[in-house]
Amino acid sequence: MEEVADSAHVTCHMTSDQPKSKMGRQACLLGLLALVITGQCTYSPEPDQRWMLPPGWVSLGRVDPEEELSLTFALKQQNLERLSELVQAVSDPSSPRYGKYLSLEDVAELVQPSPLTLSTVQKWLLAAGARNCHSVTTQDFLTCRLSVWQAELLLPGAEFHRYVGGPAETHVVRSPHPYQLPQALAPHVDFVGGLHRFPPTSSLRQRPEPQGGRTVGLHLGVTPSVLRQRYNLTAKDVGSGTTNNSQACAQFLEQYFHDSDLTEFMRLFGGEFAHQASVARVVGKQGRGRAGIEASLDVEYLMSAGANISTWVYSSPGRHEAQEPFLQWLLLLSNESTLPHVHTVSYGDDEDSLSSIYIQRVNTEFMKAAARGLTLLFASGDTGAGCWSVSGRHKFRPSFPASSPYVTTVGGTSFRNPFLITNEVVDYISGGGFSNVFPQPSYQEEAVAQFLKSSSHLPPSSYFNASGRAYPDVAALSDGYWVVSNKVPIPWVSGTSASTPVFGGILSLINEHRILNGRPPLGFLNPRLYQQRGAGLFDVTRGCHESCLNEEVEGQGFCSGPGWDPVTGWGTPNFPALLKTLLNP
Repeated sequence: MEEVADSAHVTCHMTSDQPKSKMGRQACLLGLLALVITGQCTYSPEPDQRWMLPPGWVSLGRVDPEEELSLTFALKQQNLERLSELVQAVSDPSSPRYGKYLSLEDVAELVQPSPLTLSTVQKWLLAAGARNCHSVTTQDFLTCRLSVWQAELLLPGAEFHRYVGGPAETHVVRSPHPYQLPQALAPHVDFVGGLHRFPPTSSLRQRPEPQGGRTVGLHLGVTPSVLRQRYNLTAKDVGSGTTNNSQACAQFLEQYFHDSDLTEFMRLFGGEFAHQASVARVVGKQGRGRAGIEASLDVEYLMSAGANISTWVYSSPGRHEAQEPFLQWLLLLSNESTLPHVHTVSYGDDEDSLSSIYIQRVNTEFMKAAARGLTLLFASGDTGAGCWSVSGRHKFRPSFPASSPYVTTVGGTSFRNPFLITNEVVDYISGGGFSNVFPQPSYQEEAVAQFLKSSSHLPPSSYFNASGRAYPDVAALSDGYWVVSNKVPIPWVSGTSASTPVFGGILSLINEHRILNGRPPLGFLNPRLYQQRGAGLFDVTRGCHESCLNEEVEGQGFCSGPGWDPVTGWGTPNFPALLKTLLNP
């Protein structure tokens, strides 16, 4: 086979070898059918996708050619500028359209691919032997089953291997090599999911117990009662049980919760407030293996902060080894007309590890959710400002989806005295910084400009993109939690994976009041949050987070200060004040 370069990422194939095996003849026949539709030139949809085997994963070798894969094709959408305008209109309190959210069917009518895109992609997949293809309501994702040899023929360059890794020894199928698509598909396909990205791992950590003298009456770790005391929640601040209000958390990488752990957790720590005894709905596969601390934490603190509110759990929705669990969660959001109002997700990747087309498309999925009035909260990450080296020079390393302008990102704090319910300071692991991909949204320009002008501890300007989307937006305690997992109470669990469900549960309580008062749920919070300049939040003004450990910045990234900052956002919730701020028109 001779290859002729057509452009930077386009290749034309001229085939002369006659395949000798039966499988080879089948492949050739199907390939010719595909080429009849699309022509022979190919291009790389994700030329900037860096492939690197994550720590803790091991290759088990090539996958059997006859084994089946499940791949997801992200089809080009329409009217994205109009979608962006509608998100702004329904999320901005000063807009006459504020709170008038779109239905799933409205969103589908707006963004669904063109008839030409649908027919072109369907013909191409049919020619390649794809079967059992399933779309979503918005018609912009197509998931199909193919054998490995069909998939490798369909996606030149791909070579499927099986890998094992993660805390649950999860098996996934991925390609260590970039794939290509026929050039004629460039106007029709964004990317193919299930080839490169590995499931995320939890960054939760169990810190050593703080040292120091103790006296009677001091708390020994963060529990629901400690949170409720700090954030001024009374026993009456629970769901009414009379509305259609609901909340959800999403879990990936074989992370499971156990009902028995939730029961034990509420027995130990939930006696002071009304709460629901069990999760209302599990979406996806709920395994029978050992419970994960991450999953246990998410469920226990979402259901104790957002107490007595119906709770869903999206549990490892990637059912097939070749599926990406996070991508499958996005597909579920595009296929359900009725969803919980608040979703909390403790997932993140380094922004630079993902292809630009993938990041932009996922960001569009968040826009779709915002247009429908969903509140998406993401953990800001547990590596401070992050750090990576470019041409021998250090830079901060932003995290995605934390850096998306269409989600509300939650940072982390600690008590100033670890054994007292005091004012909060920065938790040094709290993720934060500036995106290298997304420009700064208009809703935060004033707040960010004020921080950059007033901060006395700014790192060198070469370390960050001051014009990028800045995060986090808010924060909550992230240090020293008690969690029940596998029937064992575990102390000192820490990470923004803890602060995110806590803030989400508190927003669910505010939604409860809004619904009871005949108002729509909060939806995408950021435009209102920044307009109100953090009203209803405790401002965190002490502490810095970690970053590149070198002499130039002495190991610290950004520092908190009055108002918004890229460490704790606008601050942590003061429930009565936040309720008043977000309930009033």
